[in-house]
Amino acid sequence: MRVLVVEDDPRLADLLTRGLTAEGFAVDVERTGTDGLWRAREHPYDVIVLDIMLPGLNGYRVCQALRDAGVWTPILMLTAKDGEFDEAEGLDTGADDYLTKPFSYVVLVARLRALARRSRTAQPVLLRAGDLVLDPVSRECHRGTARIDLKAKEFSVLNFLLRHAGEVVTKSEIIDGVWDAAQDPDPNLVEVYISALRRKIDTPFDRRSITTVRGVGYRLVDR
Repeated sequence: MRVLVVEDDPRLADLLTRGLTAEGFAVDVERTGTDGLWRAREHPYDVIVLDIMLPGLNGYRVCQALRDAGVWTPILMLTAKDGEFDEAEGLDTGADDYLTKPFSYVVLVARLRALARRSRTAQPVLLRAGDLVLDPVSRECHRGTARIDLKAKEFSVLNFLLRHAGEVVTKSEIIDGVWDAAQDPDPNLVEVYISALRRKIDTPFDRRSITTVRGVGYRLVDR
């Protein structure tokens, strides 16, 4: 799941980035309302964490501008301001949820996942390719009745492949969909995770669901 964090506090932005990345999210960070508005308009995200007190444009104006532009990515507003009128203003400008600092990190993650689920009503709750099943909510993976333990980034790569099941996807597309923009990983890192996934979801079950399309990329099929 791709998350845009618009937060001008460097320490909090860093904590959010490290924490959400450890949970398997791909995180991009912007420090001003102006930059956050540009990135949210130009790049697709599953959810946006938006501070209210920002330099450039405040969070209310960023949220309103996104909605006016037809960008309906779920927005969770994060602020040190506390009060029902502040919350009401945020929701009135188009925000989907509101969290006051200091906040529970567990609650933040749960709310982000809930917002992303609600925005994907047209998508299946469970991702399947034959008897391979991935649950983005519980973060569990099964091949038939056998549970498969995946590391956070392995889960994210498989999630991306299943959402594009049957399609050929390039290394660059996988990187864009799984890693955040600041990381810029070596494309060979994709091969490492593909190999790890094959050892977990294919080899023990005598399957070949992740195929290599030479010179192009990879395709996940029902095999």
